[in-house]
Amino acid sequence: MTNKEIGENKFTYIDEDGIETECDILFTFDLKKTGKNYIIYTDNTIDEKGSIRTYARTYDPNSDTCDLGNIETEEEWKMIEAILSSLVKNE
Repeated sequence: MTNKEIGENKFTYIDEDGIETECDILFTFDLKKTGKNYIIYTDNTIDEKGSIRTYARTYDPNSDTCDLGNIETEEEWKMIEAILSSLVKNE
């Protein structure tokens, strides 16, 4: 994914087919255990269950381009899912 621009709460990326998509940043956080920063975002599309699709990626908060990286391990996914579950419960 190549990011075209980033704003305070939005960013636009260009996929491998050259299609631009604007995404809303839902929230960001860091995990001391992994030493990485994470971004949770949506492209506001709806999945087959009628829910808004959300995505999680790594990012460098000090980069102007906000290049997004993949979450590499099952352990990372479990930590992210736990954070998301606690946020949903608190709402």
